[in-house]
Amino acid sequence: MRALLQRVSRAEVRVDGETIAGIGPGLVVLLGVGPGDDEATAAALARRIAELRIFEDEAGRTNRSLLEVGGSALVVSQFTLYADTSRGRRPGFTGAAEPSLAERLWERFCRDLAELGVAVARGRFGAVMSVELVNEGPFTIWLDTDRR
Repeated sequence: MRALLQRVSRAEVRVDGETIAGIGPGLVVLLGVGPGDDEATAAALARRIAELRIFEDEAGRTNRSLLEVGGSALVVSQFTLYADTSRGRRPGFTGAAEPSLAERLWERFCRDLAELGVAVARGRFGAVMSVELVNEGPFTIWLDTDRR
């Protein structure tokens, strides 16, 4: 799985002009699923993200996790994280999981994150979405479970 994390003060997702989800302080998680991913991968990534110390403590150091600050997560499915741009000018997406697997593991990731105690808001799988966010820091992190 691949995840692009953005620490935010607020974020929301719109589909066809309608706001379908939003959060205050926390993380936007753009999540891509690969064909070799499974439930264990989703669970491990959810725990890693929930416990990653990327929020400031009282001294201004990035020493607190999403769980510790009580932040929320807005999780948006993003198969384009598996784009292959090595040939030509049009990206290929054959490295991404088939939609049925991707949706199942995206849902599993969201459930696992919520079970850890994170308030989870979701985009809409497979939809064309507008994602608006205010990146705090800015602070953006790339996670790839193939590169542990």
